[in-house]
Formats: sequence, C-alpha cells, structure tokens
Amino acid sequence: MIDGNAIVYCQGAFNTPNGKTAHGLVRFTKRYKILSVIDATYAGQDAGMVLDGTKIGIPIVATLEDALENARVRGDRAVLMVVGLAPDGGRLSKTAREDIRHAIDKGLNVDSGLHDFLSDDQVLMSHAVEKDTKIRDIRKPQKRKDLHFFTGKIEEVKSLKIAVLGTDSTIGKRTTAWKIVHGLEKAGCKSILIGTGQTAWMQGAVYSIVIDSIVNDFVSGEIEHVIHEAWMNEQPDVIVLEGQGSLMNPAYPGGYELLAAGRPDFVILQHAPKRVEYDGFPGYKIQDIKHQIKAIEVVSGKKVIAITVNHEGMSKEDIPAACDAIKAETGIPAFDVLALPYEELIEIIKAKI
Repeated sequence: MIDGNAIVYCQGAFNTPNGKTAHGLVRFTKRYKILSVIDATYAGQDAGMVLDGTKIGIPIVATLEDALENARVRGDRAVLMVVGLAPDGGRLSKTAREDIRHAIDKGLNVDSGLHDFLSDDQVLMSHAVEKDTKIRDIRKPQKRKDLHFFTGKIEEVKSLKIAVLGTDSTIGKRTTAWKIVHGLEKAGCKSILIGTGQTAWMQGAVYSIVIDSIVNDFVSGEIEHVIHEAWMNEQPDVIVLEGQGSLMNPAYPGGYELLAAGRPDFVILQHAPKRVEYDGFPGYKIQDIKHQIKAIEVVSGKKVIAITVNHEGMSKEDIPAACDAIKAETGIPAFDVLALPYEELIEIIKAKI
C-alpha cells in the first residue's frame, strides 16, 4: 500500500493537540514511509522520543530544505508532503499555505486532511500543474450519488464489534484502536480497524470513511456500509470502530452515530484523568467519567468493558495508580496501552468473541 516516501509538515504544532495527524503518522502508517517531520520547535530531535520517549529514527527538522537534504543524505527521495496539522475547524494558516506552495514548487505531491481544500486554491493548483504534481484532499466530500443510506444490513454482521469512544476529542481514540487491532492480531485474532477520520485513512486503514466530510443524512449509512463491507470481504473475528469527538463535547459531539448505526457489541472508553475541561474550550468542564459511562450505556444499551488511559499530565510512575483509581471508581478495568503492557485488555476482548 505504500504511496511513497513522505515528509510530514507540522510546523509549530508537533507534540500539541493540533499535531495529532502527524503524531499518528510517526507512530504507525502503512500508506507512507515517513522520512522526517517539519517543526522548527523540536528540530534536531527524534519524533518518537518527543512523543513517547522511544527513538524511532524519524528526525524532526526545521524547514522543507532541511527535510529534502536529510532525504538526499539517506538516499531516500521524497515524493510527498503530508499535512500533519489538525487545527480546530481544519483551517489552514497563510504561513502553512505558503509552505505547501513551496513544497509543490520543489516537485512534491501533497496530501491534506484539512477542511480547507487545497485543490480549490487556483494558485496552488496552477503550481501543481506546472510542476506535474498531485494534490489530494482527503476530506473532500464524495458525490452524493455514491453515498449510502442506512438500511439495517448491519444486523447481518457476525463479527464482534468494539467501539473505541472517548470522554473528549483529541484524546487518543485512534491510537488506542490501532493498538487493540495490533494486540488482537498478535494474539491470533483476525481484526479490522474501521477508520472514521482522515488520519486513519492516511495510516492505511483499508476500510475507512471521513465522518465529518459526509452530509449528515448519510453518516449512519456510510458507517453501516463500511462495517458491512469489511465483514463481507474479510470475515474478521473483531471489528474495531475508531471513535470521533465525544458524546458531550460542545464542538465535536461525535459518537452517537457510531453507537446507533455501527451497533457495537461493547464499548471501550478513552479517558484523560488529568483533563478537566473540553479540549480547546476553557470553562466547559468535562463531565465525570461515571456520568459519561452511564450516557454511553443508556444511549447504546451496551456495556463499557474497559477504560483506556491517556496519560497526559502524568509521570510514568503515576500511571498505574491512575488506572487503579479509575477501576476503584467505576468498577471497570483501566489500561494505558501506550505506556504499559495491555495483554489483559486483549484477553477481555477475546473472551467476548
């Protein structure tokens, strides 16, 4: 599936919530070979060390010229620049747009998952035509004739369906979903991730939609269709649904369609114990975890079987105690799949197959 050697553009946003697309790509992708990340703030450091304290051999550089020189020295010719920014509202700054134009002038193809469609920019497109490069807008809506309406065929799906939802947006749902898929595969269970955002597509999720680019009337049908297609084609033991937003986030109230149309058998809830307000919205307090669990279970009629922890604001030494505290409060086991072993979580899921 490799589309080519790629440079990830994340100027000024790496290791912040606005860099979550870049974070996903440096942690895992089947679609690209990531050569480097552009962000002057962390130039000279390893992207894995900055994110997770683990060296992965992907350098962070200050400029596009540095990225191209790094690729030349390594003997890897870059063919793509992937926009790794994920700002609120998916809007592109003037500086970032100029940097993208510069990449096109250097002969690079560009993939973007933002709501600002680069292919609608006549200046960028004229440069792309002149340089014989391609621009792909991953969030560009499909034609309505190609969209699906909900039919009820989801009831035919016999695979175990697990939805990974969150108590907030930008909290690690997609990363946890991939970790679960990889853990199940390691344990001998065939599993498929249903991607629901642009980053999962960029990471190579074969069965993938971009929920926030779909006309509302067709969101449920597209969720149903992609799950049913994955089941028909692959016959997996487990289908893992990547969540979007959170049930009660004021700006990103995602999750309901996944529960109503995806009809998961069980839910895993991603939670950041140290986060007290919704991401990007000071004054909007996050409802406590027991309240959110109750809301999910009332809406779906399905059980939350595990809590997965985002350890932002915690030292590694604090994580086990945080997991224990969540279990004591909710009666539900808690795991940090990035920082600690999580075989027990995989066994909990396997027992439901």
